[in-house]
Amino acid sequence: MCPNQPAVVTAPPPDKLIPKSSIGISLWVLILQRKYEFFQPLHRVLAELRSHDLQLPSGTIIGGLQKLVPLFQPLYELLVEHNRGEEHWHCDETRWLVFVKRADKASFAWTLWVFAAKESVVFVLDPTRAHTVPKAHFGDDAKGIMNVDRYSSYKAMPQVKAGNLILAFCWAHVRRDFLTVLTSWPELTDWAWAWIEEIGALYQRNDERLALPKDTSAYTDADRLLRAQVEQMRQRRDRELAESTLRLPQRKVLRSLCNHWAGLTVFVDHPEIPMDNNEAERRQRGPVVARKNFYGSGSLWSGRLAAMLFSLLQTLQVWGLDSGKWLTAYLSACAKAQGQPPAEPQRYLPWNMTAPEREALSVAKPKSRTANASATL
Repeated sequence: MCPNQPAVVTAPPPDKLIPKSSIGISLWVLILQRKYEFFQPLHRVLAELRSHDLQLPSGTIIGGLQKLVPLFQPLYELLVEHNRGEEHWHCDETRWLVFVKRADKASFAWTLWVFAAKESVVFVLDPTRAHTVPKAHFGDDAKGIMNVDRYSSYKAMPQVKAGNLILAFCWAHVRRDFLTVLTSWPELTDWAWAWIEEIGALYQRNDERLALPKDTSAYTDADRLLRAQVEQMRQRRDRELAESTLRLPQRKVLRSLCNHWAGLTVFVDHPEIPMDNNEAERRQRGPVVARKNFYGSGSLWSGRLAAMLFSLLQTLQVWGLDSGKWLTAYLSACAKAQGQPPAEPQRYLPWNMTAPEREALSVAKPKSRTANASATL
């Protein structure tokens, strides 16, 4: 080299999400989306990558996923805190397998709880299905309304017994009770169908009320008709329960209806509360598919990562954000922080973003047919 010739200047290497790893951010985004948003097993994702001549050992990916847990942990904790501060939740729980031996547990069946609110969705993985899980999630100072099924753990929560959390029970579950009678006892078909029609009329009356603006005479009339339908059903319930000839399946369903009546009619005085808990069941649908596709989690850290990413990705869906764009932005910030969470992780949660920031990360809207036709001309 000539003494006066300048040294060769090269561009700095790209920031590494995981030091010394050859896997870039875009590939991690693809893997996280495939596994925790589209619920594909890892071996299928790796098979897809091999079809593109990208050979990745499964151990490398699994080790990398474990190193991502600390990056998402601060976001998950902030998400849980925000979820606790909301006022209305849809709650549900489902089985999730964690293949870790525990001295206090004979099986690998854990429980994946979901608490879906207006701005956030939180999944909590716990070894038990006990009331202590929602009790701990909401905290002693929680106040609001929970859409739930009739599972006893919700009723056993001290916040519920104190009247701080109100349980709104699910009419879809009540309807299933009558459908069970209809399909199991042919001689009770007419009776069960009549009740199913009553429930359908109740949904219709509520939909008609919700379609109208408040503080109008039309809304007042619709509200009156809804309350009349509720009262009609209450009177019919009590009248039939008083009949000595009532069959045991009928009495069982009506007794449950009576015992849960206060929670089933929360929506009457609170129009913003849905009549059913379908939102929570929809939120659990993806993890249930994941459970069928890759059976659960092989370790405790992987189970916690699943709960974190189910929570974060479904919260992004609530806000209409593109998970690929968001993951790229957040993991790039982690890479710039030398593989650590960014200094202000709260900035990456949707409610803390500015409107332009959310717009930049939003799901792209499909082009109209007119625009597509023009593009082909």
